[in-house]
Amino acid sequence: MKFSEIIEKFEIELVQGTSLTAHPDCNPQVTGIASLETATAETLAYCEGGKYAAIVGETAAIALILPVDEELQRIASDRGIAWVATPHPRLLYAIAISLFYQPYQPKPQIHPTAIIDSSASLGQDVSIGAHAVIGENVKIGAGVCIFPNVTVYPGVEIGDRTILHANCTIEERSKIGADCVIHSGVVIGSEGFGFVPSDRGWVKMHQSGIVVLEDCVEVGCNSAIDRPPTGETRIGYNTKIDNLVQIGHGCKIGSNCAISSQVGLSGQVIVGNGVLLAGQVGVANQVKIGDGAIATAKSGLHKDVDAKAIVSGYPAIPNKLWLKISAVYNRLPEMYKLFRRMAKK
Repeated sequence: MKFSEIIEKFEIELVQGTSLTAHPDCNPQVTGIASLETATAETLAYCEGGKYAAIVGETAAIALILPVDEELQRIASDRGIAWVATPHPRLLYAIAISLFYQPYQPKPQIHPTAIIDSSASLGQDVSIGAHAVIGENVKIGAGVCIFPNVTVYPGVEIGDRTILHANCTIEERSKIGADCVIHSGVVIGSEGFGFVPSDRGWVKMHQSGIVVLEDCVEVGCNSAIDRPPTGETRIGYNTKIDNLVQIGHGCKIGSNCAISSQVGLSGQVIVGNGVLLAGQVGVANQVKIGDGAIATAKSGLHKDVDAKAIVSGYPAIPNKLWLKISAVYNRLPEMYKLFRRMAKK
């Protein structure tokens, strides 16, 4: 594919208001995508910022996606490398990868070893892999792909073009929207952790609610989303959940959120739209997180977080304060020695 053709695809896909600047003289043939370090004389790579200038000066890539940085553009031009510059180089890189690679998806077919209840409803062009089990009254939309060993409990609804990867489990009455991706080992709609103490020990509280995933939700490997005692646990439109995430019963997560690996949400947590939870963040029961908030890695959220706030630490505090405290922490040994000397005097 000619580099100019790739740039045309960028222009079609880009968000409104984004501008591109391209090297005017170079239009090489591009056969694939690679990193700056591993690129060859036929591949396209990208660079996020000026700190990679030395690598740009050495890369074998035939074309580059650059940020709006005149120095990087000069280096690429001096080396005869074709380039396109944008305020969003990582976004262009994502689009470029999709031009050369699409994930494997089997042809529409039903494997003879799949077990499908006669009451289940299947849309057109559905693919169901070996040893998958589809329960009573399940509704599966058009173009859905179910890989081997998936188990779908009774009463589940799955929207058009959703992909269920091998060995995931969708428990009773869960509702999954269109264009979702559920990766291997995920359990959607498992029982929430509901036990009530009594004189005779723990009494189980049955979880009669459901889990709802809106359209375009993606759930990473070995994550679990629990159903509540009543009502629903809901994941909003286009929210992305990483591997090894636990979402407790009754949580409400807004749209366009990103939840990283090993995050744990206790019961009835409410998360606004566009929230980012970095790795290993823990959220206590019934905490509310406002729109656009960010919790940095390993933060412990024990109280509500305002919209657009950035919090860090355990327990979580404003990020700027946490950075100041972290700087002081490294000086504690010398401060302690000073304190001891002053105490003796």
